[in-house]
Amino acid sequence: MVSLTPMELEALQLSLRVAFFAVTVSLPLGIAVAWILARYSFPGKPILDGIIHLPLVLPPVVVGYLLLILLGREGFLGQWLYRLFDITLAFTWQGAAVAAAVMAFPLMVRSIRLALELVDRNLEAAAFTLGAGYWNVFFTVTLPLIAPGILAGSLLAFARSLGEFGATITFAANIPGITQTIPLALYSVIQTPEGELAALRLAILSVALSFAALAISEILARRLRTRMVG
Repeated sequence: MVSLTPMELEALQLSLRVAFFAVTVSLPLGIAVAWILARYSFPGKPILDGIIHLPLVLPPVVVGYLLLILLGREGFLGQWLYRLFDITLAFTWQGAAVAAAVMAFPLMVRSIRLALELVDRNLEAAAFTLGAGYWNVFFTVTLPLIAPGILAGSLLAFARSLGEFGATITFAANIPGITQTIPLALYSVIQTPEGELAALRLAILSVALSFAALAISEILARRLRTRMVG
């Protein structure tokens, strides 16, 4: 059995922590945004949709730079967070989680939105006619029906967060033990003389993690669909 080196283990733990918090913090907002895009028509909806999906087409470095301008210590919101709450996001692992969340957010929203658009609205209407309130219908009817989409979107975002590089290195930098996730560690060892073996090990680790996340997403989504049909 091949054991991980201290550097690899540190990068792995940090990557998992960043990806977990990126998904956990952004999930409620992802559900809300997907609901708005799937259920409502309003002026400016195409603009909102474009903004949500912008990280998919922008260079990640641009996203990281915009985050630095917005959330850096002297940024538009960052200076407010620092002065009022003593919160600093730039060059921290929390900042790496923010960068990963922003880059993965469109994938999460898209999966949840597609699930919402496939919901039979007659089932919700039937629940309303039986006297159920708005939130009761959401939690007892809608949420179980879109659970596979939420799960798929969350794990897809998790996998995307594990591989995030450009926005992270720009906003959170590449600090060993603090913000150096697996992609950043791989970038560092590639520039090191005779670092080919270490780079190969990190690349294999990254592929294994991403593949595992996608496989688990597919397996759990199938089980949920089977349980709902049954």
